[in-house]
Amino acid sequence: MLRSASRAFTRAAAARPTINMAPRMASAILSANKSTWANVPQGPPDAILGITEAFKKDQFPQKINVGVGAYRDDAGQPFVLSSVLEAEKRVLDQNLNKEYAPITGIPSFTSGAAELAYGEFSPVITQNRLAITQSISGTGALRIGADFVSRFFGKKKIYIPNPTWANHKNIFRDAGMEAVSYRYYNKDTIGLDFEGLLEDLRLAEDGSAILLHACAHNPTGVDPTQEQWRQIAEVFQEKGHFPFFDMAYQGFASGDISRDAYAVRYFVDQGFQIALCQSFAKNMGLYGERVGAFSLVAESPEERARIESQLKIIIRPMYSNPPIHGARIASEILNDAILKAKWLQEVKDMADRMISMRSLLKQNLEALGSIKNWDHVTSQIGMFCYTGLSPEQVDKLAQEYSVYGTRDGRISIAGITSGNVARLAEAIHNVTK
Repeated sequence: MLRSASRAFTRAAAARPTINMAPRMASAILSANKSTWANVPQGPPDAILGITEAFKKDQFPQKINVGVGAYRDDAGQPFVLSSVLEAEKRVLDQNLNKEYAPITGIPSFTSGAAELAYGEFSPVITQNRLAITQSISGTGALRIGADFVSRFFGKKKIYIPNPTWANHKNIFRDAGMEAVSYRYYNKDTIGLDFEGLLEDLRLAEDGSAILLHACAHNPTGVDPTQEQWRQIAEVFQEKGHFPFFDMAYQGFASGDISRDAYAVRYFVDQGFQIALCQSFAKNMGLYGERVGAFSLVAESPEERARIESQLKIIIRPMYSNPPIHGARIASEILNDAILKAKWLQEVKDMADRMISMRSLLKQNLEALGSIKNWDHVTSQIGMFCYTGLSPEQVDKLAQEYSVYGTRDGRISIAGITSGNVARLAEAIHNVTK
């Protein structure tokens, strides 16, 4: 019976048409061999990193990199502050553990950061109205702030200056915010377009969020005067705008902590509930340690507590807890009077070096007989200078003189030294004749 059934199955199988499995198998093999990420497009290269790579490849011994966004000493080398080295030694000598910090960071650091920005006796601190959290440097502070505003401000739009730091737009976009430009820089005067700025702030919808650079505007180095800041604050009052400050260069701009925090403190004194992003990358040289803070001024301690609870909810799925080593270093400096004084002097020394490089560059350009007006080199402030050079002139600087900067004409004053300033001036003079 089994044999009969087997013969019947064989006859039935033979009667069925033959199916060619080869195309299906080939298709399956091709599908299996195709990468999951085959459709991911190539992203554009980072403009600053591209400059650095081109600089590294250049074999000319007198090449100059004025695209770098980090402080350099007069020998053109990365600089570690002695106050930071001393603070780090103190931290290491304490043999501290490596346990997680609270979600909002190390309290001694955030309290020190708050006093640095707002002033030791600011009412927002003494009245317990400041919600503050440690962040992963200034970029992290901006992202926390962008997420908070996106969730609770009520509008998915923020106005940012034109131009501004390239990452600002990306950060707010990824937080679900639309970034809209307002006028800031006048390329004809190589200075502040103050009338255009005020006009655009007045044209913005009432109660809009506005991003402001507290000092040392990046990338132009063009800041409002204190009188202009007061006029800007008046427009904010008229329109009910919300000030969102980015302060990446406090002390590093003028060498004076209080002067650089003028806009922040003035707006708070006028009753604004500001947002503030702080970075300690530049003014403490803690670039790779990623030390920053984000804060919001509340109306009351109860409101502060609610804001802080939401900041924790934002941070928890983002990175859970901030890194501790750099914050401990910053905390040592901010909370020890002698060490803080030493640090403040070093900050002033760094700022003074850049101010002197601006003067030397201008002097050398004028000595070469340049007919252009270079007053903007010394009237601008901070690490960066908008030179007024065209993209083609910047390309020529790189190709013919081995001088590397960004194509928008921005140069980093930190890349200028007493040893290369004459050659830099000659190169700029030659391409601007």
